[in-house]
Amino acid sequence: MNFDPRLQKQVNEHPYPLLFATISGAHLYGFPSPDSDFDLRGVHLLPLEEVVGLQEGRETVEKSGIDDGLEIDLVTHDAKKFFGLMLKKNGYVMEQVLSPLIVHTTPEHEELKAIAPTCLTRHHAHHYLGFAATQWKLFQKEDPPRVKPLLYVYRVLLTGIHLMKSGEVEANLVHLNDVFKLPYLPELIERKVHGTEKGTLDQADLEFHEREFQRLQAELEQAFEDSTLPESPSGAAALNDLLVRIRLDNHSKE
Repeated sequence: MNFDPRLQKQVNEHPYPLLFATISGAHLYGFPSPDSDFDLRGVHLLPLEEVVGLQEGRETVEKSGIDDGLEIDLVTHDAKKFFGLMLKKNGYVMEQVLSPLIVHTTPEHEELKAIAPTCLTRHHAHHYLGFAATQWKLFQKEDPPRVKPLLYVYRVLLTGIHLMKSGEVEANLVHLNDVFKLPYLPELIERKVHGTEKGTLDQADLEFHEREFQRLQAELEQAFEDSTLPESPSGAAALNDLLVRIRLDNHSKE
């Protein structure tokens, strides 16, 4: 997939070698506005001396703002931190490693994607339930209500339900609605995609959306109860082996 070359510039200028860099946020979720920023996420590799020495390297690298005319929000974690997050009920990192919007990749990224399914558990439902509740509160607080937080509510609930039922991570709301077929979503997505980040719902049927929020929330809770996903991840040994290998390989290249 071809991306704006200015995204590749972010990879080239990163202070550490990258295992991968993918696009997250509204572009991944299938509803970017014309003025949406690019959420770039990934894994970097600290040199060995910045891992074992007293002078520790940057476990997390963050950058945001306008660069070369492109609005960027970049966050990368060192491999050890990121792999540790993969063993927790963190849906964000699973979406990042499995994102189809790949700006930079390596053979080790492919290995990581192969390990990722062994890190998924039924308890990832709690991540999506928590995020949906937060976004719903944000949606309720704003007057007039905005399309963006409402779409985030639906996106995370449907991602969570789909994960619990299928064992697959799908973050794109358009693709999710091919499965769920909620008749009101295409219009909401259309408003967001052809509007702005601050686009509002002038005649929002708040009672209707509240009922849908509660219905889908209950469906996710039931999907958690019924899920055949494991209780705990089984990928720790494979992640550990990969981490040791890439750390040593990176050191040998320095």
